[in-house]
Amino acid sequence: MIVQICVGSSCHLKGSAEIVERLQKAVEEYHLQDDVTLAGSFCIGSCNRVGVTVQVDDDVHVGITPENFREFFLEHILKPIEQERS
Repeated sequence: MIVQICVGSSCHLKGSAEIVERLQKAVEEYHLQDDVTLAGSFCIGSCNRVGVTVQVDDDVHVGITPENFREFFLEHILKPIEQERS
């Protein structure tokens, strides 16, 4: 799974550095280093007024914030990996 975090100017101002840090910690916490590749990306083209844009494989998710990060991670990163392993 490839997870690209927008680090373009708009998302940078909305906290992309914190989202990157949270993703790194979550990948380590759940031992997903062999399953997830984290990458920075300049504008993904789906800017939102609030939060950061994150692309998981081909799916673009907008509005990722510290407040909704856990839900996003569990639903769109951890759950698909666990389903693939089953």
